[in-house]
Amino acid sequence: MTDTTALEPGEFFHEVWVEGVKRYFPGEPKAGYIAPWAEAPEWERQSAAAVHRQIEDFVRLSAGSTAKLSREQKGRFVALCWIAQIHRHFEAPKPSHVADWDDLPVWHRETDSDIFERIEQSA
Repeated sequence: MTDTTALEPGEFFHEVWVEGVKRYFPGEPKAGYIAPWAEAPEWERQSAAAVHRQIEDFVRLSAGSTAKLSREQKGRFVALCWIAQIHRHFEAPKPSHVADWDDLPVWHRETDSDIFERIEQSA
């Protein structure tokens, strides 16, 4: 696991995403899924930072009660926030980029859940 403590919010989000993809993706993931932060497109960097802040705000505003949420509920929150960012940056996104939770592959759901839990722990 990468030491993410000194990273900016978007980069922290991205590093946890890459860790999750490497851990859960069956086979060899697409290069774009695990590309270094410096190679991420600007929209993706902005989105990662925005969703990271949304998770932090949610944890803070619920006074830590997010600990009572299920792992799935935490992952769903990440997925929904990310979908909103996709719509923000793309006029007509591919349906697979805005897929609902139940339509996401297991590796993606597990990774989103990891992201929430890691940000929750650091908040």
